[in-house]
Amino acid sequence: MKDDVPNLKDFDQRLRDEAGEDLADLITDEPTKKTQIIAIYGKGGIGKSFTLANLSHMMAEQGKRVLLIGCDPKSDTTSLLFGGKACPTIIETSTQKGLSGEPVKIGDVCFKRGGVFAMELGGPEVGRGCGGRGIIHGFELLEKLGFHDWDFDYVLLDFLGDVVCGGFGLPIARDMAQKVILVGSNDLQSLYVANNVCSAVEYFRKLGGNVGVAGLVINKDDGSGEAQAFAKAVDIPVLASIPQDDDLRKKSANYQIVGTAESQWGALFAELGLNVADAPPVRPKPLTQDGLLELFDGSETGAGIELEPATDEDMRGKNAEPKQSLEVIYDDA
Repeated sequence: MKDDVPNLKDFDQRLRDEAGEDLADLITDEPTKKTQIIAIYGKGGIGKSFTLANLSHMMAEQGKRVLLIGCDPKSDTTSLLFGGKACPTIIETSTQKGLSGEPVKIGDVCFKRGGVFAMELGGPEVGRGCGGRGIIHGFELLEKLGFHDWDFDYVLLDFLGDVVCGGFGLPIARDMAQKVILVGSNDLQSLYVANNVCSAVEYFRKLGGNVGVAGLVINKDDGSGEAQAFAKAVDIPVLASIPQDDDLRKKSANYQIVGTAESQWGALFAELGLNVADAPPVRPKPLTQDGLLELFDGSETGAGIELEPATDEDMRGKNAEPKQSLEVIYDDA
């Protein structure tokens, strides 16, 4: 009878060993799905849409089937691809079709140029809803349209990096993407956002997620070197450095595509396309706030400032009144 009692000591120790493992260090199998889904994050106005519109166009020229999905409520990704023409967003189309009782069709929301298939999720009007919730609703509709059966080599997702709510963090939190690409510049705010995204990736890796950071694209690079220093510090590669150039600025402002072999900038985006395809997702090492500030000249970031605690009297100002102490003072024995 005694022999029938299982020995749980080994099992108990195995559970303890597994509980002590850092899930982020576990080696996962390579993705078996053909399509690479890549989420691109960056500070608003840093040039994500410019980078993605031209990158997607160049990748299509390189013979890849590319789907570009704008996930920013401003809907500026596809506007640049389509020469300034704003295409109907999934959110607004879904609303209009729903009111008339009609189903949404692919041709209502997906459009083509230069071999690139593109669509915009869109978002609510200002003050009338949550942008992150709009992202979630948009992806739910994409699934109904057959997203998982589509045949693409690459799906590029343009996400706003400033906002950290669950909707905009969807690709990282739910393992929807295999890797993340950051777009930044040699300024503190854009690298702050990039560092936040690295922190999000690291957080979900520790929870068992598989998304990693493939690298950083430096836009409007003035040669000062802070972005390169950031990439080295968080241990991710630089995929491309797009220079701060007046020709690029003018062409971007006029909705002109430069990610083509016919452009003088074609070679730059061709190299970026190859780097994006080949770069593996890696686990970043996000910086602390002080570590991020150390990348910049102290005279520009307020280095050396000591935090001076405020007092209750400071807060009350002219309304401050001395308070009687409740401390009991004993005579010397």
